[in-house]
Amino acid sequence: MAMKDLLKAEDIKKALDAFKAADTFDPLKFFDMVGLKAKSSEDVKKAFKALDVDNSGFIEEEELKFVLKGFAADGRDLTDKETKAFLALADKDGDGKIGAEEFEALVHQ
Repeated sequence: MAMKDLLKAEDIKKALDAFKAADTFDPLKFFDMVGLKAKSSEDVKKAFKALDVDNSGFIEEEELKFVLKGFAADGRDLTDKETKAFLALADKDGDGKIGAEEFEALVHQ
């Protein structure tokens, strides 16, 4: 499933533009801006599956770096600093990856 099937293309573009500069990414603001925060748990899980590129059931650090590309092909890569901060914010059990429940908890925070 493509994110544009779940979210409005103009909201995605606006959010990507807002965080275009390196080291400006804020996952909480981003998920609110794209409209994901207002979506149901079921829709958030669909978004999670779209971002879980290797279908492991987790979003690992390497996948997290490319999370913006999951919203639009022209999304930039996150910096190492942004990736680590995102992981620290979402990874509540400390296993070094983000599970579906952790992702949903972050989005609906």
